[in-house]
Amino acid sequence: MYFDQSEYKVRFEWGLAGIEALAPVTDVFIIVDVLSFTTSVDIVIGNGGIVYPYNGPGDELEAFAKERDALFAKPGRKQVEGYSLSPSSLVTMPEGTRFVLPSPNGSRLSLATGDVPTLAGCLRNPAWLTARANQMGERISVIAAGERWKDGSLRPSLEDLIGAGAMIFHLEGGELSPEAKMAMAAFENALGRLPETLSQCGSGKELIARGFEEDVRLASKFNASVVAPELRNGAYIQIGVVRGRDEQ
Repeated sequence: MYFDQSEYKVRFEWGLAGIEALAPVTDVFIIVDVLSFTTSVDIVIGNGGIVYPYNGPGDELEAFAKERDALFAKPGRKQVEGYSLSPSSLVTMPEGTRFVLPSPNGSRLSLATGDVPTLAGCLRNPAWLTARANQMGERISVIAAGERWKDGSLRPSLEDLIGAGAMIFHLEGGELSPEAKMAMAAFENALGRLPETLSQCGSGKELIARGFEEDVRLASKFNASVVAPELRNGAYIQIGVVRGRDEQ
């Protein structure tokens, strides 16, 4: 009861434990995983596709995709041909592709929300996505995925804090919890210099060093998208107007 932020309409928390704490008092979840999963979802759906989050065993991934007549991302983010968890690998995906994303963060969280309506948010889509969230319910919980330390524990990440804050900034109505106010303040502090902030934070520096500078650039394109990915029957689908393929 102390940690569910139930006195407030708009809440913020981290990871799976945050979902578990807030689910009983939540009408809508917004999952935020800026430098990988939710940006990838935005790009695929912006190209007219649908996305199946996957959190099962690696050796069952191909069969899962085949059952859904879908392509699938190779696990992890690697410099390989084909599709991966790298958002830049998905930009030229053909229209209408059915796609499986095996993300240990974004997929796991998306599939943990149970019967609570769930949206996938990133820095590319807060204006459009929050308009949809406001239509769906009053009690809105924004969940930052974060990253992992080497021991597997949660590493709160600046990019997801800022992305969650962008959602909270755009939501209309409802008193913010102190936690939500904190996230929004982080976004407001970075607003106007999002590309620089993402490229200079720990997660961004790691990706750039590994050759994924384009992923950071795509993820920092603020409000470039007008899609609102909504999880229905195990798949994120398009809600709203498709913006068209983003190849810039």
